[in-house]
Amino acid sequence: MFGNFIYFIIVLLIYTTYQPTQKTNFSLPETLALFISLTGIFTLITWAQFRRLESRLFDESFFRMDHRLDQRFNGIITRQSIMAIVLFAINIYLLDLSSFLTGYALLAAFPTLKALIFLGLFIGYLAIVWYFAHRVYQKLYSSELSARAYVISNISFSIPILLPWLLLSGVSDIIYFLPFDLPKQFLSTTEGEVIYFFVFLILVAVAGPLLIQKFWRCRPVEPGIVRRRIELICEKADLEYKDILYWPIFEGRMITAGVMGLVKRFRYILVTDALISLLRPEEVDTVIAHEIGHIKRKHLLFYLFFFVGYMLLTYATFDLIIYAILYAEPFYRFINVTGFNQTAVTSALFTIITITIFLIYFRYIFGFFMRNFERQADTYVYTLFNSAVPLITTFEKIAFSSGQSPDKPNWHHFSITQRIAFLKKCEMDRSWIDRHERKVKRGIGVYVAAMLILAGIGYHLNYGETGERLNARFLETILLREIERTGGNANLYSMLGDHYYRGNEYGETIRAYEQAIQKNPKSAHALNNLAWLYATCEEESYRDPQRSLTLAQAALEVLHAPYILDTLAQSYYVNGRYDDAIIAGKAALDAAESRKAYDEYKKHLEIFLDAAKKKRPYKRASDMDKSGIE
Repeated sequence: MFGNFIYFIIVLLIYTTYQPTQKTNFSLPETLALFISLTGIFTLITWAQFRRLESRLFDESFFRMDHRLDQRFNGIITRQSIMAIVLFAINIYLLDLSSFLTGYALLAAFPTLKALIFLGLFIGYLAIVWYFAHRVYQKLYSSELSARAYVISNISFSIPILLPWLLLSGVSDIIYFLPFDLPKQFLSTTEGEVIYFFVFLILVAVAGPLLIQKFWRCRPVEPGIVRRRIELICEKADLEYKDILYWPIFEGRMITAGVMGLVKRFRYILVTDALISLLRPEEVDTVIAHEIGHIKRKHLLFYLFFFVGYMLLTYATFDLIIYAILYAEPFYRFINVTGFNQTAVTSALFTIITITIFLIYFRYIFGFFMRNFERQADTYVYTLFNSAVPLITTFEKIAFSSGQSPDKPNWHHFSITQRIAFLKKCEMDRSWIDRHERKVKRGIGVYVAAMLILAGIGYHLNYGETGERLNARFLETILLREIERTGGNANLYSMLGDHYYRGNEYGETIRAYEQAIQKNPKSAHALNNLAWLYATCEEESYRDPQRSLTLAQAALEVLHAPYILDTLAQSYYVNGRYDDAIIAGKAALDAAESRKAYDEYKKHLEIFLDAAKKKRPYKRASDMDKSGIE
């Protein structure tokens, strides 16, 4: 079931990292035909897989003892769920389904609605898997659960993982839709996005359980012996909570319990009907103690912390991923040879890498802590009781009633056999509990250290000199490759010249601007910026006053703008024509479009006036800035 959480997050990543292209790969009729065909093939393959497995279930005694059938059943579900993700990715990247919905005003105003449509499509694929899996599930585990209840239980258990995203994205849509500028301006800044995200994350983490228990249709455990016994255990552990609820997951037929909620006002203890009816009272006590252990050991808070850690990981590696993709020569050659859309391929490759990082993080890092937190919760039983034997017998009943192999581990739990074996060691020697506590603390310490290092890397990549150098290199690579691909135009060469100018690479700057002027002799941008460089360059070998004046005059003929007048004034000044510099400088000052520009032009004009008054040579370039460039 926890695997479904991973599937939904991957699908969200696929959808949110996709960059739509202007032109779809197929027409609407072709797209619909391919969509229906692929869905039909997926449905047929899913049916055939479970039909083949069902044919092996001859009699109860055979498949009850053959744990390999259980493994095959879960293997088919996993395989078809992954196939559903692949099919979803094909719908997004190859069929461009989202592009066909871009013309609707409501979906444009509320992008979350559009995302929900495609999430619903993925849920539909999973529902196909669960529907055909139901008959095998019934026979394999001797379940009386109906097909409808089985599908709905799987969906309802998984959907809450989407709650934070749904609220975060939905409220953001509403803010941008409403006619208030201040919230929009706040969200448009990096600081605003970060604050908004963390405020929402905290609100959802605190109050989310209230919505989740409503969504699951939990109901309070009625007053009586069972409820009172749970209440007494909570009192013994000094645990405060909002309510004790029946958890109707799979119609309550699973022997399981849960706890959710960081604060007592929104904290709920969940139990299933099967837990109450199939376990002895002392066994129920130890299961509740296990769940209390999660609260007492702050596991829910750590889970939130680990989620933030993943966000920090993506923050630190985002730029590195982009750089790695675009600097990779094989990738660039692949684009050129195949003729595929660079945006689509880059988006797809970025999505693949992002999903890979996500899987590694949750499978190996988050999974490590989940398994060991479960073991820590197991050992918390010894805090409230002298023995964990009732918990051991509970695990044995779970293995027997589920029909699953007790040796079957997963990414978030040790196997039942492993959990029983560890508790038996604790029964013999309680020092194993302390050893495990130290193991968890060491793991958290290493994790915190790693996150601090990642935070430092992320800061330097986004705000430090390293990030600036990488971004500069990134821009240069993009421009050069685009020039190579298209043959270049005035705008591309002008952008390349701007890039080199910011890096004080004056030789490269001149070559780029000259190429721009050659491509378009009326490029005011290139004419003006090159004129400014020839007039003010701090390296005297690159200065050319006469060429500067010629370019500035040509730029003004194309575009009569204040910054070009300022450049012309500077060109007159470096050629010793102070009166002309004053005239052009005053014209620039009168036409200034901002306070900052006005102050700059005024400072330049004062230099021209002072030079005319004293009849002295113009100041060195180091006394000027790059305010004259566009």
